[in-house]
Amino acid sequence: MISYTIPDLHVREHTVEVPLDWSDPGSESITVFARELVEPVRKDEDLPCLLYLQGGPGGKGPRPVGSVPWIRQALKTFRVILMDQRGTGRSTPVSGRRMASMPADQGADYLACFRADSIVADAEHLRKTVFGDRPWSTLGQSYGGFLTLTYLSQAPEGLAACYVTGGLPGLEPSAAEVYRRTYPRVAAKNREYYARFPHDAEQIGRIADRLATDDVRLADGDRLTVRRFQSLGIDFGMKPGFERIHWLVDEAFVGDELSETFLEQVRGLSSYRTNPLFAALQESIYGSGDGATGWAAEAERARHPEFAEDARPLVLTGEMMYPWMFAEIRGLRPYQGAVERLAQRPRWPELYDLERLAANDVPVAAAVYFDDMYVDSGLQLDTARRVGNVQAWVTNEYEHDGLGSDRVFERLTELVRSVGGGVAG
Repeated sequence: MISYTIPDLHVREHTVEVPLDWSDPGSESITVFARELVEPVRKDEDLPCLLYLQGGPGGKGPRPVGSVPWIRQALKTFRVILMDQRGTGRSTPVSGRRMASMPADQGADYLACFRADSIVADAEHLRKTVFGDRPWSTLGQSYGGFLTLTYLSQAPEGLAACYVTGGLPGLEPSAAEVYRRTYPRVAAKNREYYARFPHDAEQIGRIADRLATDDVRLADGDRLTVRRFQSLGIDFGMKPGFERIHWLVDEAFVGDELSETFLEQVRGLSSYRTNPLFAALQESIYGSGDGATGWAAEAERARHPEFAEDARPLVLTGEMMYPWMFAEIRGLRPYQGAVERLAQRPRWPELYDLERLAANDVPVAAAVYFDDMYVDSGLQLDTARRVGNVQAWVTNEYEHDGLGSDRVFERLTELVRSVGGGVAG
């Protein structure tokens, strides 16, 4: 175990070995990495643990740089555990090189080992083997909330309390239903954007017109298409996403030519080089029981002509992945065959145990962002009503990344303490 101290934090690093396929313990082994944080003056104290369940899919644990409000608050009472979810960061990352070496069916089976059920099994192994087999609390951001409900379904005995921010999933997972609800939310975010920056409608239209008529290439050789440019709207559900897109398009042209600055920023934002699992598993996280996910975002887009590439003002898309991405984006091409197979997979392991969730007695506090662009608040509230011992705090003060504020985690811990759960603070 490596340990060291950085400003305001003492850090311990842990690595454990786990099977790639938890249903076959004799399968290939991979490693799972976790970083433990504690206040330096308390490094020898017997503190309870808080496991952070990162958003995603395909998200690695945050790297502690500077003062992060929720971490600062959590360290008052917890050791904070930042786990790199399997396939990311220092947890045997999934690579395009390996994906390219496998036939499509084998690649699909491989990627299917990186879903919520496996991540929860990894966390339980870490808790039992490294952290003394004592129940810990969890903080699930976005997809981390999906992981929380899988955890409550598989191993509630490992949990003392759960905090969720913007991430209670529907209990009957359906990619089609998710996109039926989120396309109108994305369209509404576009209207808000153009109301704030009305002059950007002409600039974005000019960019789209150029991309539609000219063969514009990014530095890696990929052609920048209108639909790839539209995908930058994924940032509209965060603060300050509107401003980030505005300043991006503000520098789009130098004279009549698209600027190198603009093209390089677009390449970085849309290449998925650093988080390919986010794209590759985006719809497969909803696979549960019978039924294929079947490129649900693509199917739903056809029902919304306002998202057409030739519509003006151009409407940008959100957290949606499309089959063309795995052909047009260089970093995603090695995943194409496997992802096509996953989209047609007819049967998946069940993600949630509805009876166990209804009888849940682990305290759960969830921040539900009413205008959330990614995780529909209606689905979240339905889940909150159906899962035992859940307190939902509904607010429109924050966007999906509200955990970055000074207030959200504090409010959730107050809710859990109000029913006698959590730890004293």
